[in-house]
Amino acid sequence: MARLFGTNGVRGVINDDMTSELGLRLGKAIGAFFGGSVAIASDTRVSADMMKSAVSAGLMAVGCRVLDLGVLPTPAAQYFVKTHSHVSGGVMITASHNPPEFNGIKCIAPDGTELHRSDEEQIENMYEGEIPCKPWSEVGTKEDVLGAAESYVDAVISLVDSERIRAANLTAVLDCANGAAHYTAPLLLSKLNVRAITLNANPQGEFPGHLSEPTEENLSGLIEVTKYAKADIGIAHDGDADRTVFVTDEGKFVSGDKSLTLMAEMAVSEKGGGTVVTPVSSSSVVEEVVVRAGGAVIHTAVGSPVVARKMIETGAIFGGEENGGLIFPEMQYCRDGAMTVAKMLEYVAKNGSLQKRIDALPVYFTDKRKLSCPAAERADLMRHLMEINATRNMDSTDGLKILYSDGWVLLRPSGTEQIFRIYSEARDAETAEKRGTYYENLVRDYLKTCGI
Repeated sequence: MARLFGTNGVRGVINDDMTSELGLRLGKAIGAFFGGSVAIASDTRVSADMMKSAVSAGLMAVGCRVLDLGVLPTPAAQYFVKTHSHVSGGVMITASHNPPEFNGIKCIAPDGTELHRSDEEQIENMYEGEIPCKPWSEVGTKEDVLGAAESYVDAVISLVDSERIRAANLTAVLDCANGAAHYTAPLLLSKLNVRAITLNANPQGEFPGHLSEPTEENLSGLIEVTKYAKADIGIAHDGDADRTVFVTDEGKFVSGDKSLTLMAEMAVSEKGGGTVVTPVSSSSVVEEVVVRAGGAVIHTAVGSPVVARKMIETGAIFGGEENGGLIFPEMQYCRDGAMTVAKMLEYVAKNGSLQKRIDALPVYFTDKRKLSCPAAERADLMRHLMEINATRNMDSTDGLKILYSDGWVLLRPSGTEQIFRIYSEARDAETAEKRGTYYENLVRDYLKTCGI
């Protein structure tokens, strides 16, 4: 049986591998798994209504009551499911940071987390088999639900030092990527008395402002405006607003590793210790700073559901990924863009210049690359790379992490796209780049032998 669910749900190009027929059938399978009342929401993609309608029809065909939350950030939908005991699960229609031609279907467990892999396998088995529909008198219904966005924002505000933030009279430049944060993010800043200069805050699923992946090259407008406006901080979300990245008061892009480090240090300091969970792809700066603050770090495979479940298992006080996806357990066990914004605003209100705090961190240099790689070649490519590095110190928690005395290289296929990622970190930029080039050439040479 083919695997449908990747690292973050089912994704594909609309009317290619992500079709209304797939949505309908998968909706039936999801409905048969959850039963009862199922919440559904979407980001702003052009295909959102098509896919949400298809999945909703499938849910109703097997007797589910569909609660349509409208356009929402993924964590807002997760919070709604978590806080409504009569809701048996949820579905988010989103492809997160992928280009506008993509869309996806992500399932939400009753506790607001993303479904465990074993549950996804059950849905996949149902999808492959016969899914009985209800008779005409027992089909499900659909109703619009209002207020989920406001409840989510208020919950975030209740978990930070809102008075300290309000008193700081901060100015922020906010880039919503024409995505799901277009309403919740400005509302959050308004309620926290943060003067907001907004960019790409209208919901347009073609992402006309820039691609929804919040990388430095995609955020040139935010960087320029933050510097020109002399704002205290620049804030950027991805398409479904479960991730957030920042720009400093001097107009410099902050890598996700560094914002993760600051938030981890803050959590450990506030709690007087504790465990932080992060994937093997995160910079060594995280562990260095967390240990120095009196905490400990556990590394996992890449993927926010993996991080979240390890946090639950270990009672961790904080967790997150190097891509700006941070998890605050006091709110919920999932990546939460709005919570990340609020906690960083609190951090700036308490500590002053974000640039000065970034400058005080230990320095590591990371070289990141990605190459096109067909899914069919991944397993053989990984075996090839393991054979070449058999004599080196390696970590196979996720992909292949080759450990050096002054850094590491991580080689792994993406869980959401047909690409192969190469991360190289070292104490100096030249070494990081040199190792990145070496392993990129190894991968390219292997793919050439496969005729790619």
